[in-house]
Amino acid sequence: MTLHIIRRKIINYVMLIIASLATFIALSFLGWLFYVLIKLGYPGLHWSVITSMTPPPGSSGGLLNSITGSLLLSTLAILIGAPIGIMAGVFLAEYHPKGIFSTTVRFIIDILLGAPSIIIGLFIYQIYVIKTGHFSGWAGCFALSILVIPIVARTTENIYTLVPYTLRESVLALGAPQWRLIVFLLSRVINGAVFTGILLALSRIVGEAAPLLFTALNNQFLNLNMNQPMANLPVTIFNFAMSPYPDWQQLAWTGALLITLWVFIINLICRLLIKQHKIAH
Repeated sequence: MTLHIIRRKIINYVMLIIASLATFIALSFLGWLFYVLIKLGYPGLHWSVITSMTPPPGSSGGLLNSITGSLLLSTLAILIGAPIGIMAGVFLAEYHPKGIFSTTVRFIIDILLGAPSIIIGLFIYQIYVIKTGHFSGWAGCFALSILVIPIVARTTENIYTLVPYTLRESVLALGAPQWRLIVFLLSRVINGAVFTGILLALSRIVGEAAPLLFTALNNQFLNLNMNQPMANLPVTIFNFAMSPYPDWQQLAWTGALLITLWVFIINLICRLLIKQHKIAH
């Protein structure tokens, strides 16, 4: 065995040890996080958490109003942002893949993907909350929908570009217009992947507190009026975690555990959909 081969093997072992150590450290912090969440959040995880209202200090209660508000805000944000993101992704992939305009749109999407969510909240606060004169559920919904749009748009564009161009040519050669190609063929081929992108966007917004602090704010009561401040789980967790009351702190840890389980389930569904999509193709 030559010296060169021995040197390569030593370098390979060293890099393998470094990579394994880095992976172990990352998984250790993740496991530590889950351990703390389960240890502090599980004792308060009972049926009344999802059936009772937010309590005053020293009283028993739950997070019904916050959970309901988060579900409503997230659902409406997806209903607003997902169609816009899908149409933007289809436009960039099918109608205008090259050019200055499409390059500019992609650049803006990339900026929105990396923009801090608190900046989005301040933007909606300036153009909507100040103009209307009050916090509202609609303001929080619009802020979350802005976070949804770039994720769905980028996912949709990437998925459409993976479809073989020969498939497009075979349909267009039969005389079908491009809109029919997109609606009736390509959408059926990649609908599962686009839905996965929507779920990824949903997992992004369910735990966002920063944009809601400046838009939906919070509400101690169950409120379904989108024109008024609306309770939501992330802001409730923030407020309760900062409070000096042990019962509120317990609810904050329980709420954090609920959001973590929510995101875990959404990502698990995404994994299953991606696996089924690969098997189908």
